[in-house]
Formats: sequence, C-alpha cells, structure tokens
Amino acid sequence: MAPPVPDPAPLTPARLWRQVRDPAPGRLGHALRMAAGCTTTVLVGEIWQVPDLAVPALVTLALWQKDRVTNAVAGIAVNVLILVLLALIYGLIALTLDHPMALVVTITLLSFGFFFLGSASKLKPVAYMLGLIVVYGLVAIDQAPVGEIVTRALLYTDLFLAVPGAVMVVLGLLICPSPRRVLTDAIAARLRLSAALLRGTDDTARAQATGLLREGAAGMAQALRMAALERLWRPADLACLRQAANSAVAVLALAESEATHGRDAPQPLIDTLEAMAAIFADGDYPTAIAAPPAPAGRPACAAIAALLAVFTTPDATPARPDAPAGKKSGFFAPDAFTNPAHVRFAVKGTAAVMTSYLLFRMVDWPGIHTCIITCFIVALPTMGEMIAKLTLRIGGALVGGAIGIAAIIFVQPHLQDITGFLILVFAVSLLAAWVKTGDERIAYAGLQIGLAFYLTDLKGYGPTSDMATARDRIVGIMLGNVITYAVFTSFWPTSAYDGIAQRLRAVATLLRRQRAATTRQDQAACMAELQSAVSQGERQVEYALAEPDHMRAEMDLIASFQTGFAEAGRLGADLLDGTAPDAAARITALETLAS
Repeated sequence: MAPPVPDPAPLTPARLWRQVRDPAPGRLGHALRMAAGCTTTVLVGEIWQVPDLAVPALVTLALWQKDRVTNAVAGIAVNVLILVLLALIYGLIALTLDHPMALVVTITLLSFGFFFLGSASKLKPVAYMLGLIVVYGLVAIDQAPVGEIVTRALLYTDLFLAVPGAVMVVLGLLICPSPRRVLTDAIAARLRLSAALLRGTDDTARAQATGLLREGAAGMAQALRMAALERLWRPADLACLRQAANSAVAVLALAESEATHGRDAPQPLIDTLEAMAAIFADGDYPTAIAAPPAPAGRPACAAIAALLAVFTTPDATPARPDAPAGKKSGFFAPDAFTNPAHVRFAVKGTAAVMTSYLLFRMVDWPGIHTCIITCFIVALPTMGEMIAKLTLRIGGALVGGAIGIAAIIFVQPHLQDITGFLILVFAVSLLAAWVKTGDERIAYAGLQIGLAFYLTDLKGYGPTSDMATARDRIVGIMLGNVITYAVFTSFWPTSAYDGIAQRLRAVATLLRRQRAATTRQDQAACMAELQSAVSQGERQVEYALAEPDHMRAEMDLIASFQTGFAEAGRLGADLLDGTAPDAAARITALETLAS
C-alpha cells in the first residue's frame, strides 16, 4: 500500500493557495461565527466607548472557539484571570507612577511571567493574550492624564477583556453549535469522505482525506470533553461517541489505503457509510450496525466492514496491565521547573518586548506601540517555526494593512453610519477568520490580517481616517516582527531538529500498542493517537527543513526521519487490515532510527 503523499516542506505558493481555499468541513460556519463575534465586539465597544477597540477585536479573533461551551469557558476564564491580574496591577501602580525605572522593571517581570506560562503551563492558549493586555495597559497608564490614571486605566484594561469575554459567552451561546453537534458533524465528514474515496475520486479529495486523517481524533476528543462538561448528555451516549470518533479515523485510514489501489469498493459498503454519515449529520448516532459483505482479497474493505460492526460500541475489554495509566496532568508541564528551555523562551520573549518598548520610547514615536503587541503574538519556540511562519506573519500584516489603508481611502469616505462600518469590519474579519480556521500552517496569517486591519482602522472609540495612524501602526507591526525574529534566532536558537527523534520514539511506542491491541476498538483508538503523533512529527520535520543552510548541514538524519514518519503512517493502516506480517521488524527499524 502506498503511503499518503506528504506535502513538500516549503510553503510554496501553490500549497499556500490550496490551504487557503480548502473547503474543510465546518470551516465556513466557524469563520462566519468568528467574524460575527469580532463585529459584535466592535459594536459593543462603540456603544460603551472603549478606547483602542483594536485590542478587544483582536482578543475575540484569537480566542473564539467552535462550540458554545468552549467559548463560554474561555470567556469566563479570561475575565476571572484579568480581575486577579488587575488587583496585582493596582498594587504596582503606586510603584510605577512617575517612576520610569520601576515601570520598566514591572513590564519586564510581567512579560517574563506570561511568556513562561505560555511555554510551561496549560495557560498557553491565552497566556500571550493576557500578557498583551496587561503590558499594554501599563504602557497606556504611563501616557494617560495623571488625575484619572488609576481609575480609567484599570477600567479600560478590564474592558479590553470584559467586552470580548461577554461577547464570547452571550453570542457564543446563541450562535455556536453544541460540542456534541461539532463532534457528530466531524464524524459525518470523515464517513462521507471515506465513502468518496472508496467510490474512486481525484487527488484533491485524497489530499483532503490526508489532512483530516493527520488531525487524528484530538479535535473530536476536545469536543467530547466539552460535551461532558455541558451535562446535557448521558455518559453512555458520550462513550458511544468517543468510540465513534476513534472508529471514524480508522475507517478513513483504511479507505485511503484502499483508494491507492484504484479499485471501486463494494456498493453495499459505500451505502452503509453514507447512511451512517446521514445519521451523524442529524446529531444522532447509529447502533447495531450490520457489517456489509466484503469481497475476498480486499483486506482493507474487510477491515472497514468489521469496524462498522463495532463503530459505536465501547470496548468492554479490561485495560491491559501495560496500557498507559490515565494520569491527570497538573497546571504546569512536568518539566516546567527543570527544563531550561522554558526559562530561555521567557527570557527571549521578554527581551523582544523590552527592546520594542525602549525603542518606541527613545525615538518618541508613540504610534508604533504596536511593536510591543506584536511581540506577544508572534513568539515561537524553535528557529524553524520562526522562519517558517515569518513569511505568513509579514504577508498577513501587509495584506491586513493594505486592506485597512484601502478602506480608509476608498470605503470610509462613503460610509454614512455605523452600519456600513460594521459591514466593513465583518467582511475583513471574515477573511481573517477564514484563513485562521484553516490549516495550522497558515493560521498565523489570518491572525496577522486581523491584527493589522484592526490596528489600522480602529482608533479611539471607533473608525479612523488618519493615514498617519495607519502608517505608524503598520510600521510598529513590522518592527515587532523583525525584533522578535532577531532575538529568538540570535540567543539560544533552538532547532526543531532536536525534537524529531523524541517524536519518532513516541510514534513507535504507539505502533507497538496498536500491534498488541486485541480488539477493534483498541486498534481504532491507537490509530487515532498515531495519526496525531505522525502529524506532529511531520510538522517538526517541516520546521527543521525551513532552518538556515548551516543548520541543515548538521541534520544528517532529516531525510530518514521524513521517510520514517511516512512509513509509520503506512504501517498503522497495515496493522488495521492485517497486511503487516513484518510489523515487529518495521517498528524496530523506527526505534533504531530514533535512538
């Protein structure tokens, strides 16, 4: 069986365009709701006259989630956290007010703390946003009228998160689907794509299948956890859906395997997949599925039929003694206080923020304060990630800035009221959200499009027609990109190559677990984990290949690693359909490569 054809490591224009226009299941609806959330945040900010509306709009774009429960949890969490932080800031104001050196020290300590939390804790999705808000709030305090500084600065800093948090809770509950519906739609999409592959289709559909396959079941597992938190569904139903999520990944892997042979699958098997997809698309799940007949000599089809019979049946077999224990992880990563990489990352992030802050103060150019905001947005742990995403960040900033300037020149002079301006915000937010909800390789560009547009066209309590503001803020964004890149690639540069072997060892461990699995359900669960691990490994290889020539010259095994992850994906499917008599030797070869 031929393995899925991996994308080339460089983000070529053709690959970039394919990912931008990829009509992934649920992507349009997610982008529309995200754009609606950003627009509503701007509207509420206009009504309440929240200054610098760009920041609340950006927070909404960055934190908006697919389902109503995750949105509500995120919205409430950031508001609780900001209240705690504001209490701390209130005590620090007495030390920093009219004391420039104390302000510098405070910003330094806060930046270090947030970057450390972003690297070593579960707060990573929001740590950088919180750091952005708090540090920006302190900078604003330093520039506000002294008589009103404490009250207004603290109020506005809280509103920067209170407004998007309230919008995420209220609007999210109204327009976002339940996490269970997100889960069933994801399962339906995989079943439909499996049926299309078995029917015979083109390379575009195969590429989409490979993309969904490499996602594994991580996103569906998150939806399942949120569905359990919602307390509206029976535990027995959620157990069936958990099994269905793993089974959907395994079926898609087998369908992709069968499609490589170019043979049409039996029609009863295709009909069964489509009928099941229709049930999941309605928000329900099928039970007592009759396994359709499979022709002799078609192991992949036979394996699919066997999986369908237990598609929503949880595994009743007791866990093996050697199975990994389900240990609850704490708030901090296990190596949070022993791995120097976390401290180094925090030091580099702090250095970038402080360099930006001191530069914009020394040149007396307040308009480029966006360089500080940008540092929190673009910091990444390895040199490969910094380089691979640099083009996306700069390209997204240029696109968003160009749209913002064009809107100031050609659109805003013709707007008569707030309605027209909100339509403009919605349209650009939709573009940014569409890119952000795509593949992780291009998501940064979407965030940068929104960042540049909001910072260009939103000033004070609403829209601005000041071209100097647009110029200054774009310059600040570009300057922040350059400073962050320079700092992160000059001090303790961390190569993505260093973590590839560890990821390959994790993949080999999952393959051994899958080989030892005794039930179809256990095999499907291992396959779902394997696909996520292979995806992470392939991404790590891509980042390593994006690093400079002098670093790649020392990557002796990079080609072997790339082949190894492709081999692991192929072996996982071979184990499912029973066509891997040499599985032990192939797994040993992967372990030897990773040693």
